[in-house]
Amino acid sequence: MASQFSTNGATAGNATALPLNDIPKSWTFTSKLPPDSVFPTPAASHKTPRGEILPRQVRDALFTWVRPVSVEKPELLAVSPAAMRDLGIAEGDEKSDDFVNTVAGNKLQGWDEEKQEGGYPWAQCYGGFQFGQWAGQLGDGRAISLFETTNPSSGIRYELQLKGAGLTPYSRFADGKAVLRSSIREFIVSEALNALGIPTTRALSLTLLPGVKVRRETTEPGAIVARFAQSWLRIGNFDILRARGDRDLIRKLATYIAEDVFGGWETLPGRLEDPDKPTESAPPKRGIPADTIEGPSESAENRFTRLYREIVRRNALTVAKWQAYGFMNGVLNTDNTSLFGLSIDFGPFAFMDNFDPSYTPNHDDFMLRYSYKNQPSIIWWNLVRLGEALGELLGAGSQVDDPTFVEDGVKEEEADGIISRAEKVIMQTGEEYKAVFLGEYKKVMTARLGLKNCKDGDFEELFSGILDTMESLELDFNLFFRRLSLVKVSELETEAARQDRASVFFYSDGVTGVGGEEEGRKRVGEWLEKWRQRILEDWGDGQTISDEQDKERMGAMKKVNPNFVPRGWILDEIIKRVEKDDETDVLDRVMQMALHPFEESWAGRTFGGKAYKGDIDEETRWTSDVPRLGRAMQCSCSS
Repeated sequence: MASQFSTNGATAGNATALPLNDIPKSWTFTSKLPPDSVFPTPAASHKTPRGEILPRQVRDALFTWVRPVSVEKPELLAVSPAAMRDLGIAEGDEKSDDFVNTVAGNKLQGWDEEKQEGGYPWAQCYGGFQFGQWAGQLGDGRAISLFETTNPSSGIRYELQLKGAGLTPYSRFADGKAVLRSSIREFIVSEALNALGIPTTRALSLTLLPGVKVRRETTEPGAIVARFAQSWLRIGNFDILRARGDRDLIRKLATYIAEDVFGGWETLPGRLEDPDKPTESAPPKRGIPADTIEGPSESAENRFTRLYREIVRRNALTVAKWQAYGFMNGVLNTDNTSLFGLSIDFGPFAFMDNFDPSYTPNHDDFMLRYSYKNQPSIIWWNLVRLGEALGELLGAGSQVDDPTFVEDGVKEEEADGIISRAEKVIMQTGEEYKAVFLGEYKKVMTARLGLKNCKDGDFEELFSGILDTMESLELDFNLFFRRLSLVKVSELETEAARQDRASVFFYSDGVTGVGGEEEGRKRVGEWLEKWRQRILEDWGDGQTISDEQDKERMGAMKKVNPNFVPRGWILDEIIKRVEKDDETDVLDRVMQMALHPFEESWAGRTFGGKAYKGDIDEETRWTSDVPRLGRAMQCSCSS
């Protein structure tokens, strides 16, 4: 079996970018966790004809060794320069045959064909609750991980994975393929979210498979996205183990996550001063030894509780950023909820156009389960499922390492106490989730509104006030904040001036919401006065603000309020231009904007010491009003 160590010569002190062939590679996940017994070694899988590796139930394992399906004449359409840099891959290497064949699945990095040994690709086993219902075994049905790589300059380890790489034991009734349409969407949004500062999986490259046709609602071209993440583990990895009663693997997987994904038990958060009142507690201390038990017996926190709380805290931070930037995943099943706290698995996602809390981009979500307003509560629902899967470990408290408990599990006379303690821990963690979520949401929204500090009244007066107004008047969510960044305080000194300036937030075709333009000017004008007073407090002396101070405030707002987000109508346009017109250059241009979302403009400027030509007309269209028919679009899970 492949070791967890690098197969290549790059050293920790070498910060020089390398060809993909030469970046350091490891297979820690597969070296430390149990494989599918049908293929106990990579060689056993490799000697099996690829067409014989078909969907089936996999038990007592966390992954299956499986190689991508070979493809003919793959065509690399685009790469993300930021992804290349973060992985430590040399610029220009994307032009090499080895790069293209690796990201298309034709070349196995780390595998010695002659000796039949070395690093080998794999697909994960997991289950999940989909739309609230248990769906059984799911797993990587078309995603195959190639290797891990640690960038020597950053020290961050990523796992590189191909989506659309062929059938695996986890494909169920699907074909293991991905269509170009959805692949374009994931390629762009992964990098866009990262540029916005939202934790997310990433995308390295987009590859067209000219000889692969995929049947969905219609026949579509096939593609592969090479994507990467610090971890591809999700709540569903524990769901399947819980459903099968696999105590040993639950403990083993939890230990792997703490030690190898998060970097050690001591990195996890210690007990809050008062877990029932997290908003009144200081941030948790780190550096708690693994065997330390904290708190009274009835809610004693062991290392597995600290692990659970870390996962909860990470997800709270991420969903807070989704809400603050108007991003919706569209399918927040437990198998789409990351244990690392990343935005993951992009299907019918969207950024908000007209502000509508009930909007869902998924046209199959008839109950609005995954709508914008429900995302925080749904992520918590998913995290409760995780708590249930870990419940025995959480409830064991100080007895978690007792040999009898480890070997035999819960004794009947201990069950009530363990259940009670686990329930208490999960309830307290729920309060922590709310506190972390609200703290991060207020922090980001405060910055988006150009304020230095968040006062007690800001949530109701400013945050809720403008969101209610946006909803009523059908104003665009992200356009509002960007355009607010351009408003000078000196333009808002009178009621008439404020009502006149309010029109900058309306679509050019007028106010489509309640009350029309007159009511819109009045409502926005009233809010602008409250906002103006808070800007004067935070940036000026409470009465006045200098031009220099206001210019600084506007600059700060532009750094957190994007000029560009990849909206549904833009992605649809790009898909049509690539599929129908073979216009692949547009992918490079949209990626340039996605990687630099806060810029005023892109065309004709220099980025990273390189002149960028761009297309100014295209940029203007994509950053202006959303076309009426392009607002609040929906799409299917089909990809």
